[in-house]
Amino acid sequence: MSDTSPLIDSADTVDADEAPVTRKRPKPGERRVQILQALAAMLEQPGAERITTAALAARLSVSEAALYRHFASKAQMFEGLIDFIEQSIFTLVQQIVGRDVPPPDQSVEVGLRQAGRIVALVLQFGERNPGMVRVMVGDALVFENERLQQRMNQFFDRIESSLRQCLRPASQSSETPTVQAQVQASMLTSFALGRLQRFARSGFRRMPTEHMEASLALMLH
Repeated sequence: MSDTSPLIDSADTVDADEAPVTRKRPKPGERRVQILQALAAMLEQPGAERITTAALAARLSVSEAALYRHFASKAQMFEGLIDFIEQSIFTLVQQIVGRDVPPPDQSVEVGLRQAGRIVALVLQFGERNPGMVRVMVGDALVFENERLQQRMNQFFDRIESSLRQCLRPASQSSETPTVQAQVQASMLTSFALGRLQRFARSGFRRMPTEHMEASLALMLH
């Protein structure tokens, strides 16, 4: 929020202490975005304790009542962050999966490449959005509503399902192709989640994309 002085006619002079000050009113939805951005920024502080609405309001220089005009509860604020995570990642997952429609003789190679891109997408998103990582791995949700953690569990279930879909062609040579695709998808999902957890718990020093290509090559050979 910024303060702006009203226009002053060049023929007049007004003492700065006496000039009225007007405050810009946020556009519809703008304050909600500001609240979510502030919450994400506070989550980026390594070792940050549980964030209270009082601390969030203080950061924005507004009252707690002002926050509750836009969100019924702090849980709704976290849901707003989860919505952003889901929309950002799954929009791109759909592009990855739908981009390549391989001929039968190339389906294995394309499927493995798609799986690698999905894992890389999750890790790169986390690296660019440290505050969101604490939501993704559940650290920021420990004392919050249980349904928030359930939503993040469902997020990684969807990632695993997308990976399983990509890996099915590569598992057809196995005696148990369905099981192989499930195991490989589970391993890749656990790898991504583990890298994000290490990133958060190292104070955002250990990058989730560290040796990513070499790691994926080992898991997708």
